[in-house]
Amino acid sequence: MTTPLSPPSALKEPSVDVSRGWTATLSLANGAIWVGWFGPLQVLLALQAAELAPGAGMPKESVLAWVTGIGAVVSMLSNPVFGALSDRTTSRFGRRSPWIVGGSVTGAAALVLLALAPGLVTMTLAWCLVQLTLNAAFAAVTASVPDQVPHRQRGRVGGWLGAAQMLGVVAGTGLASLGGLLAGYVACAVFCAVGVLPFVVRHKDPALSPAEREPFHWQGFVAGFWLSPRRYPDLGWAWLTRFLINLGNSIVLLYLLYYLRDRVQYDDPETGVLILTAVNGVTLLATVVVSGVWSDRVGRRKPFVLWAGVLMAGASGLLAVWQTWPGALVAAALLGIGFGVFTSVDFALMTDVLPSAAARGKDLGLINIANSLPQVAAPALSAPIVVHLGGYRVLYGVAAAIGLLGAVLVHRIRGVP
Repeated sequence: MTTPLSPPSALKEPSVDVSRGWTATLSLANGAIWVGWFGPLQVLLALQAAELAPGAGMPKESVLAWVTGIGAVVSMLSNPVFGALSDRTTSRFGRRSPWIVGGSVTGAAALVLLALAPGLVTMTLAWCLVQLTLNAAFAAVTASVPDQVPHRQRGRVGGWLGAAQMLGVVAGTGLASLGGLLAGYVACAVFCAVGVLPFVVRHKDPALSPAEREPFHWQGFVAGFWLSPRRYPDLGWAWLTRFLINLGNSIVLLYLLYYLRDRVQYDDPETGVLILTAVNGVTLLATVVVSGVWSDRVGRRKPFVLWAGVLMAGASGLLAVWQTWPGALVAAALLGIGFGVFTSVDFALMTDVLPSAAARGKDLGLINIANSLPQVAAPALSAPIVVHLGGYRVLYGVAAAIGLLGAVLVHRIRGVP
């Protein structure tokens, strides 16, 4: 009788706890990628759009909308593709490390090219290249968690990754504001390229041998990007839960500036948005790691996701019924608390329902669409509501209902407690 071959080390379910150093360096790599994204998104792209708008013959708002909109589509499509490619990588350096290094270094080069873009077309192409390359790195970073972190640690690791994401946004904004346009892009590029190195240099990435890799067929490769909800119901319900809660949150944030100016009639709405963002960020950082650790200790995910979604829905409803500056402050704090819990524990939940060890990168890339698609759907839903269907009171009521539905649907997941 022939003994069945054991799974290759890259495909085994991890059982050994990762160290604090592993978590810290992975979080740094994750934060470095977010610096590369949000330095431009928060500051640099808007400045560049204003410079190039006269030559493009359109308002700066339209220039920025075109560039970021096309880039968002590239981001949404490229993440699962690069995740699938990293799943099949047989480098002696592992499946993920080559993509982390290659994606971040080429992303850094693309950021410098973006700084030198002379017109709208080249700016758009360069930003799409930034999205393409950094998504290659990001897909590999997130796939490293189910590759190497046992289930009992994934809440904690997810919490630190969530904290690194928020800090990456802040650091990217700060680096982008150091000097002129070129200096800001170069600073973000250097941080992006250097920040991933401690993880790939200090920690071994399990390798997949060519003999252990499944044969490649174009038809099967393309078909793999469809995961049937009937075949994988837990993954389908988890994806829908994430999409709906993120959609509710995106609707809340989209018109916050206009809400403060037109409904709350806050004297300085730009400063108001900054204050609300700071309040939201502080409460998020206060809960994102703690909730992940707590979830690991009690061995449960769904109650955390449920009550995080309920709390966020309540904060959205608060904006609908208490349209004052104090109401906005309370809502921002509650949203931060809820989203901090949701960010860490839902990530752990998602890694717990992945159907195949051989396709973790691709499957996580498909899951990440539930993060990016709401940014496309929110404007399409919000604009007609604000203009024609009742204004901000109805808008935030709808956001609350969508988020609450997402929270309730987490109960449909059967394979995770």
